[in-house]
Amino acid sequence: MIFRLGIFAVLIAALAAVVMFGYSILNQGHKAAPVAVAPVTEEILVAAVPLPGGSLIQPNEISSASMSIAAVPAGAIEDTPQNRSSLTGAMVKAPLAQGAMITTDGVIHPGDHGFLAAVLEPGMRAVTVAVDSVTGADGLIWPGDRVDVLLTQNIAGAPDAKSIAAEVVLSDVRVIATGSELIKDASSANANTSQPPASTVTLEVTQEQAARCLVAVNLGKLSLIVHSAQNTKSAASAPALPVYAGQVSPALSAAQPTQQPVTTVNVISADNSGEFKF
Repeated sequence: MIFRLGIFAVLIAALAAVVMFGYSILNQGHKAAPVAVAPVTEEILVAAVPLPGGSLIQPNEISSASMSIAAVPAGAIEDTPQNRSSLTGAMVKAPLAQGAMITTDGVIHPGDHGFLAAVLEPGMRAVTVAVDSVTGADGLIWPGDRVDVLLTQNIAGAPDAKSIAAEVVLSDVRVIATGSELIKDASSANANTSQPPASTVTLEVTQEQAARCLVAVNLGKLSLIVHSAQNTKSAASAPALPVYAGQVSPALSAAQPTQQPVTTVNVISADNSGEFKF
């Protein structure tokens, strides 16, 4: 009897051990799989298109790429609105392939010492003109764009049909910088303070073009006309002839007689008489 009880106790102990072992295996199978921790990344600025050395960066030429924070090299520029804005108009020192990282040491910004000297082609000059939000294309002109400079002026003493004239004074010149400085003169103290400040646009010109531009500033109002991105220098045509008010408004031309009236006066003297036309 005692022997049987011993065997029964051993069987119960073995069964308990098997149950505990099975429960342990089952519990391990239900353990949650370890969650993979994604590496921490940062968005950095890269070239959206190939950028030649010496070119001026425009907004659509900037893109971003993700990079592990641990792998981000010194000089990389984080993708923020402020950093994108600061790169607009900056000059690329060396060529950048599409997707290449833009670094702080790889660009020179407008306002940095030596920027104008670095960005100007040999023999060229920089001239700055003031434009308002309308004549400056409402802020849509960027460094690197090519523009014509149009002069509009009132001609004192001219007949109505020629009282206002517009003409191109500079053709196909490159914009190298834009700004938002107020151009102050002797009358600025009495100016309407509600008007926004004029923007300044700096153009790359020859010495003769700089002189023409400075004369035009004193003749009338300057406006900028943006060239198509597909234009080439070889496509530049001869300077356009002036356009007068009468060519734009037929009403002004119609107001002027096509032929000046002829006035006749008869002059009579004791010796002779005759007809004189004036």
